Amino acid sequence: MNRLSENWISEGWIDFEYKKYILLAYLKSVDEKFREVKLYPAMSELIKHYEKLCHIDKNRHQMKLAFPKELKGVDFENLKIKYARLMQEDDVMKELGEIVDFARPKIKEQIEEGKSIYEFIESHLEIEPIGLTPLYQKEGYALLSYDSSKDIYVYRYTITLFQNSLDKFRGIALQFVGKVRRSLVNTYDRIKMDLVKKFGDLPNPSAWRIHSLQEVPLEESLLPVSKRLLLKHVEA
Repeated sequence: MNRLSENWISEGWIDFEYKKYILLAYLKSVDEKFREVKLYPAMSELIKHYEKLCHIDKNRHQMKLAFPKELKGVDFENLKIKYARLMQEDDVMKELGEIVDFARPKIKEQIEEGKSIYEFIESHLEIEPIGLTPLYQKEGYALLSYDSSKDIYVYRYTITLFQNSLDKFRGIALQFVGKVRRSLVNTYDRIKMDLVKKFGDLPNPSAWRIHSLQEVPLEESLLPVSKRLLLKHVEA
């Protein structure tokens, strides 16, 4: 199973064994991807599923607290009033609770595995500016390469700013420009000059070299990890 529905926990038959089977099948496919060092989109999906389970669990406990109660007595030793619930969770709520309690640690464990792979990839990346760095860095180029190849994957990046009611966030988008071959003549500085000639809307672009010492999948690992690394270094 390559994908897990966003609403997998509430769709179809609400049965612990059935949902356990679905979850474990999905996590097995994620583990296979991680063994191939393919982090995304599985990593982001895992985080979304985990956050949703936490939200469900929180709401479940809030529902428990909202059940009507009657006074049972007073615990004078601990100075607490003791209540007895007049209603109990129905079978569906109990089943959902068991599913959530089983799924959360399983998904959390897989997320931690993904984080380890992410950190390994990032620790084997080199990043440095190409030429002089301009003041304006919200747009520019990222040149991705591997230690085992002379191919350079050229991307145009754009920094975006967005905010919610509390905070501002930065995001980054990469658009593939093309693939070029590095040589004694075709250096990183020369590639940057060629980009300036080809795309006149960025006459003095910010350009970064991101070099991987490890051979990892481009789309599923190098590209998303490079995006986050570049975002750390660019002053927008």
